[in-house]
Amino acid sequence: MTGKQKRHLRTMAHTLKPVVNLGKHGLSRETKNEIDTQLLEHELIKLKVLDSCPISKKECADLLKQENSLEVVQIIGKTLTLYCPHPEEPKIELPSA
Repeated sequence: MTGKQKRHLRTMAHTLKPVVNLGKHGLSRETKNEIDTQLLEHELIKLKVLDSCPISKKECADLLKQENSLEVVQIIGKTLTLYCPHPEEPKIELPSA
């Protein structure tokens, strides 16, 4: 993903509110399923890492990148912005490189 594409996604994500919170259970199977469901529905989401989460925001971003075919667009504070295009009908059109 190019810098121009990431900038475009960051602009789109600016007004979004976090739809998934990571709490004391960390990245449990249920949380991963919820992230996948939200990404399938919205393509671009924010994820909030709460203070009670046993893993750091950096560890969370690394784990999500390894296990899923998603892109971590941005990490600000304790909020991660995640992007994964819909496999059949993408809603978000990225600028060309």
